[in-house]
Amino acid sequence: MPAHGAWAAAGLAPGLAPLDARLNEQILMLPAGAGGRERLETTLFKPDGSGPFPLLVINHGKAPGNPRLQRRDRFVYMAAAFVRRGYAVLVPMRTGFANSSGRYSDFGCNMTANGYAQAADIADVLEYASQQSWIDARRIVVAGQSYGGLASMALATQDIPGVRGVLNFAGGLRTIGGSCDWQQALVQAFADYGRRSRLPSLWLYGANDSFFAPPLVSRLHQAYTRGGGKAQLLSYGAFKNDAHRMLASRDGEKIWLPHAERFLQSIGMPFREVYALADTPPAPASHYAALEDVAALPYVPERGREQYRAFLKRMTPRAFAISASGAWGWAEEGEEPEARALAACQSSSEQPCRLYSVDERVVWPDASAGRTD
Repeated sequence: MPAHGAWAAAGLAPGLAPLDARLNEQILMLPAGAGGRERLETTLFKPDGSGPFPLLVINHGKAPGNPRLQRRDRFVYMAAAFVRRGYAVLVPMRTGFANSSGRYSDFGCNMTANGYAQAADIADVLEYASQQSWIDARRIVVAGQSYGGLASMALATQDIPGVRGVLNFAGGLRTIGGSCDWQQALVQAFADYGRRSRLPSLWLYGANDSFFAPPLVSRLHQAYTRGGGKAQLLSYGAFKNDAHRMLASRDGEKIWLPHAERFLQSIGMPFREVYALADTPPAPASHYAALEDVAALPYVPERGREQYRAFLKRMTPRAFAISASGAWGWAEEGEEPEARALAACQSSSEQPCRLYSVDERVVWPDASAGRTD
């Protein structure tokens, strides 16, 4: 078959990540909408045991295009940090996203209505959770990234028993093209939420966020707090090549976690580690070849070698996979780069793909593999 390859961007992974047994990961279908007719594809992480556990609900953003094609969000780095602190974690895909049922509601330039519509699903998830014996319904915190942050701030206008605070990671929503003044509409939304707010919040926005630049973030925060909303804004500077992806990055924890711990303590939520989780052991270096030795790459043709040269300039975490068919695939940043690289490679190969390099090391185990020059 002809040799060809693929790549997987952070947040746009082909294939499905395996469930993480360390975190007791499960996929649930939770009731939502009028009469509970809809079902939300929801990822659960939790410690061992029957609880009751304090709860974190993490709310996702919106990728470009059809929400139905968006993958299941996991936020596994944040989830693991909270499981270590004794929390159960729910990550719901809202109506019309991924494998959730129903139709996505879009109110166009009315950012206020967009936030409230998405918050309705979060409220339904909280209603379900509060009825479970393994959840401590008196101790709940809500978090959201991007569109999920906007929805979480809209949720904070409601008086929901047990919810003590909100973590807003680069919250907002933008439109591309058309006549919508989305920035002003977003300011109006946060002003509305601030006037109605019932919960304290911590906001984290980076200086090089590709969606929401610092001047806009300042306007959002001023609009929210001027109306009476309680929000601590942490502007943490640049993060890699886009701070909008900080929460999904393995390296983001050192930025957000210390501030989140202090916020949790201030609202009476657990903030210290109480469970030990085994780290997933990294693939060991095989010493098959030097990382930069492009000529050592087996099986792949020159096009694949060109892609590997480009890959070596990418950020970590990263992974490059190949197969004996000559196919290749790679992934950088985000969650599970190894699994995403393998899936990208496998999408172009009838033969099994294996990892060639991970981060700064070659892990290819087969010293007898042929080379193509």
